[in-house]
Amino acid sequence: MTVSSEDRLLNRVVWSALTSRQQTFVQGGPLARRFDPAVSPFAATKDNSPEALVELAGLIRPGDDQVYLLQADAIELPDALEAEITADGVLMSEVAPASAPEETEDIVRLGEADIAEMVALAELTKPGPFTARTPELGSFWGVKIDGRLAAMAGTRLNLTGFTEVSGICTHPDFRGSGLASMLSRHVAGEIRSRGDTPFLHAYADNHGAIALYRKLGFEIRREVNVAVVRRKPQAPEIPSGCAAS
Repeated sequence: MTVSSEDRLLNRVVWSALTSRQQTFVQGGPLARRFDPAVSPFAATKDNSPEALVELAGLIRPGDDQVYLLQADAIELPDALEAEITADGVLMSEVAPASAPEETEDIVRLGEADIAEMVALAELTKPGPFTARTPELGSFWGVKIDGRLAAMAGTRLNLTGFTEVSGICTHPDFRGSGLASMLSRHVAGEIRSRGDTPFLHAYADNHGAIALYRKLGFEIRREVNVAVVRRKPQAPEIPSGCAAS
């Protein structure tokens, strides 16, 4: 079966981001790459060849924080690495854009002054990996109520023709008021205005989130595999490849 160029990009979406628009954040070489871990914990290989897997192992050192792998292709690991967590997920892309939110005056662009509150909200609600430097990957917007950050959403993976909607979360005090839906529609509209297709990820068993995203015009494009990996304690360290230019 012929695989389209779009499907090739989305099969290994992290690799596609690290070899196109987000090369600024790259550590690694021609077969395996990871984001600067201060920005994002995601890593990827070009393929599952033994050479690529060895190069991946060289990027993950003893004592490193968790590293996330995310791809439609099967995840294979070299002997030096082990998966602490594995999960099934879905990649959803927008097929029928939802109408823009009417409450746009309540949506504000978040900036450096909001970082501490953004990190606190992400730590409370667990929308996915998020650090103080994650907003460097893309733009974030939020809704503030009585001076508090009630909800936020933004963009994360950015590759040729596609941008990911990510970091969607609402403080428990403000859930049920439609803020996540409003912000998701706003972010998707910003992505479309640049000529990209919005996409997002969800765990396969998060049926509530998947139902919400379908209401917003997204459909499942492919199933994906997720693994959180570390270097085995006893594994010898492998010299990493040269940094990508």
